[in-house]
Amino acid sequence: MRVLRRPRGARKRHSPRIPGGPGTPGLPGAATSSLGCLPGLAAAVALVLCAYGVEHAAESARPAARTAAPHRAPRPAVVPRAVWLGDGAREQPPPRYDDEVVAVFVHHTDSPNDYDCADAPGIIRSLYEGQILGRDWDDLGYNFVVDRCGTVYEGRAGGVDRPVTGAHTQGFNHRTTGIAALGTFTEGAHVPPEMLHSIAALAAWKLGTSGTDPRADVRLVSSNGGSRYAAGTTATLPALAGHTDGYMTDCPGAALQARLPDIRTLAARLQGRETRGDSRNALRTAHGTKRGAGE
Repeated sequence: MRVLRRPRGARKRHSPRIPGGPGTPGLPGAATSSLGCLPGLAAAVALVLCAYGVEHAAESARPAARTAAPHRAPRPAVVPRAVWLGDGAREQPPPRYDDEVVAVFVHHTDSPNDYDCADAPGIIRSLYEGQILGRDWDDLGYNFVVDRCGTVYEGRAGGVDRPVTGAHTQGFNHRTTGIAALGTFTEGAHVPPEMLHSIAALAAWKLGTSGTDPRADVRLVSSNGGSRYAAGTTATLPALAGHTDGYMTDCPGAALQARLPDIRTLAARLQGRETRGDSRNALRTAHGTKRGAGE
């Protein structure tokens, strides 16, 4: 991942240890105040509040809404990080979590394209060591890495099914997932269809957990003035964006950035959403047979 200036938002190995995502609160005690006799629906609501408490009832409403969210996509096959990390893990603080994922940022790793897919785990491990040792980060910044054969690798620690806070897009690491295409995709570079399909499948799955349409715009709050937006600013960005949309960089490269509309449309189709027929020809180029490790 090449940027025009050194990121300032990455977490350091010596940062204070932050515990994982908020735990599930215990049930409060039953309400002791008398609510009286209420007719119909009001009586049912009163019983819920008596049993679980007002605070718990409010908190439980949000997960229920997400569970019922339409247009979910299946989880693609993901190779666990142990495959590329081996015994090379460094000491690091526990992962951090957000409440959900509402946007995806696409990156490239600014590394050679002519690799054998069997060598992808070693390349990812080198990226990890470069960010850990060279930049003094606490872990690989990307949540996922996709090789040119379409194999998806788990990146940052914390669990692929959880909304892990990454270190991939300065200012916009919260409530987002970072997907890195293994290679360099500047102007004129060929972006393999297997890679495009896997990026779309990942985006469809992660965005589907919050009911987000990959073709939509979302509102994100910048956490760092080093991004394109001052800290605290609410920015409107594509739900499936390139790194350059949030930060001053040429990542993910002009060739991959140009394919983002196709990836968005394919991701929407994978979520079961209706898409315009005039995009079908472009999408066919994003379909391919997956090859390589983790098949």
